Amino acid sequence: MYNPKSEHADEFISDEEILTTLDYAEKNKHNAALITEILNKADLDKGLSHREASVLLACDVPELNERIFKMAKRIKQDFYGDRIVLFAPLYLSNYCVNGCVYCPYHAKNKHISRRKLTQEEIKREVIALQDMGHKRLALESGEDPVNNPIEYILESIKTIYSIKHKNGAIRRVNVNIAATTVENYRRLKEAKIGTYILFQETYNKKNYEALHPTGPKHDYAYHTEAMDRAMEGGIDDVGCGVLFGLSTYKYEFAGLLMHAEHLEARFGVGPHTISVPRIRHADDIDPTAFDNSIDDDTFAKIVACIRIAVPYTGMIISTRESQACREKVLNLGISQISGGSKTSVGGYAEEEKEDANSKQFDVSDNRTLDEIVDWLMQLGYVPSFCTACYRVGRVGDRFMSICKSGEIQNCCLPNALLTLKEYLCDYSSPQTHALGDSVIQKQLANIKKEEVRQMVVKELKQIEKGERDFRF
Repeated sequence: MYNPKSEHADEFISDEEILTTLDYAEKNKHNAALITEILNKADLDKGLSHREASVLLACDVPELNERIFKMAKRIKQDFYGDRIVLFAPLYLSNYCVNGCVYCPYHAKNKHISRRKLTQEEIKREVIALQDMGHKRLALESGEDPVNNPIEYILESIKTIYSIKHKNGAIRRVNVNIAATTVENYRRLKEAKIGTYILFQETYNKKNYEALHPTGPKHDYAYHTEAMDRAMEGGIDDVGCGVLFGLSTYKYEFAGLLMHAEHLEARFGVGPHTISVPRIRHADDIDPTAFDNSIDDDTFAKIVACIRIAVPYTGMIISTRESQACREKVLNLGISQISGGSKTSVGGYAEEEKEDANSKQFDVSDNRTLDEIVDWLMQLGYVPSFCTACYRVGRVGDRFMSICKSGEIQNCCLPNALLTLKEYLCDYSSPQTHALGDSVIQKQLANIKKEEVRQMVVKELKQIEKGERDFRF
């Protein structure tokens, strides 16, 4: 029985409810009256249930599909404006005891190069990332209680926050590590992490157990209930996601939204972010071995329907995807992208001798961060390195209340422009700098409050002079 308030995974992610939802969506994919009714509800910007959103995903009426995409673009603009937040992953260790059949870190892979960064090596990685201009990282690590205990993760976070190189500083460390205990989540909270991220991989329990045949990750319930434990441990912001291609995309879509509904029902706040990775080639992994892959058009519709169903959540797309694919979905719902990413351990500081055999997956978008910043501005977006919400405690339900009301725009655009200016002054190429100054001048007109606009103008001049307070 479906019960979003239940603490038990089998109840808030009910296989029976998902199958019933998919059957309902399939039977109504041509039902113009019902689809129009759902779209009219979605136009209120309050979101949709997993069943309503599944009908939109299944919709096979061209003119209604056109309205779906148009609505997704409008909602993205209303909630997030032109801003695109930038981040990079930082791989600490690829030691792992799990047997995940889609990941090259699986324990049986004996020819992958295994490595764990020392704290000194982490410093070099962070300085390399700071020298690109990054302010926000996502920590990645395999699950190995001997090589990668929670103490190692905590020490690494402390090291990262301690490094101030030139004008660089990592201001937000998001953490993507294996499901753990409430006590360990409390320790991560005390370490001042940003978002705790954990991909479900697949919500189909039968497929999940087959894809994770050995190791602690085999426990479907423990993994699926991790976000509950994280929030019980005091972590305000959590990030969900599935790996599209492991199971049928319509099943994953419904499960993902049911997870968001569960967090909202039980804790009063849904996921801070939703990620939409697709399976990629990697050492010892052939994505063609998985028969649930999706094309770019289907992928774009998934992004659009998630944006409509969960209008408040941030949406992330990584360098797994190509430039063309990322460009296609940016205005449909994506609010965060990675740039200049390396998916190997030690890949930033030692780029010239990067071991391709140690990557978690192949990167499709290999452009530098500066090239991506320039590209975003060419497309009309405002690249943002802002972490102000996290730094001033605008997280969890406090962030969501501001975001749902639309007031977040009054905070985010000014800070986006100021952090962009920091990037332009400290790290960009002359071409990007010139374009960025033009973008900033244009975007100033979009700040509605005159006193805020004047404050931003003043602080832009201070940044130009080298006066920084690292508060954004």
